[in-house]
Amino acid sequence: MTDDETAVDPFDLPDWLGIADVTWSARAGLRTGYAVPGELAADGQDPLPCDLLAVDEAYPAPVASDRLRRLAHQAWRHGEVHLIERGDRMTLAVPGTSFSADLVLDAVGRLARAVGASAERYSVRLRIGDVGRTPR
Repeated sequence: MTDDETAVDPFDLPDWLGIADVTWSARAGLRTGYAVPGELAADGQDPLPCDLLAVDEAYPAPVASDRLRRLAHQAWRHGEVHLIERGDRMTLAVPGTSFSADLVLDAVGRLARAVGASAERYSVRLRIGDVGRTPR
C-alpha cells in the first residue's frame, strides 16, 4: 500500500477525452489481479496511461489506504469513479478485489461521463492473459 495517491480532477485531463472516439486498452490480462495497467488512446493523440485498481484487495496486505477505499466507494455509490494519480499514471480506483469484463466496462463508462463524453464514444480492449508470458 502506498500513500502517494493524488486525486485527479477530470477537468484537468486532455480535452480529446471528451470529444474523440476513445479506446481503453488493457496492457495485461484481467486475471492478473487487483491492478490492470492500460492506456487511453484516440486517433491523432498520444496515448494516456490509465490503470485500474481494485481498492478492496487486502491479502497479503492492503493495496489501498482506508481513505482511498472510502473515496472510491463513495464515488461509486454516486455513479462516479474516483480518479487518482499513482506515480505518473492516472488510475481508476474501483471497489472490489479483481476485475471482470462488466466491471471494466462500468468503470470506463463512468470515466467517459466524468469528462463529459457519451459512453458510446468509448470502447474497451481486454486481454485474457499476459503479453509476453508463456503458458505453463
